[in-house]
Amino acid sequence: MAKGGFKGGFGGGMSQMQMMKQAQKMQQEFQRMQQELEAKEFTAKAGGGAVEATVNGKRELIKLKISPDAVDPDDVEMLEDLVTAAVNEALRLYETESDATVNKIAGGLNLGL
Repeated sequence: MAKGGFKGGFGGGMSQMQMMKQAQKMQQEFQRMQQELEAKEFTAKAGGGAVEATVNGKRELIKLKISPDAVDPDDVEMLEDLVTAAVNEALRLYETESDATVNKIAGGLNLGL
């Protein structure tokens, strides 16, 4: 009987061990993909290209280009709106890729994210 009990306990332990190895592998894959994502840049334009914003994978604005044609001292609000739109779109591009990365790693698992 002791042998039977030992085998049952060992088998259950192997299952947990396999699950832990799988979780560690997923964590390593997530870290690798996160590093790749942080190294990328996401650029978006607004106002037909009058304003161009670039963010990195850390969600930091790293470049902002403004066409001289977009600078109208009598309409600063329009320029502010264009900058806001370009930055927000670049961040949306990042979020889309970030979500796709997480979904790829999770493989369809319901992780409560």
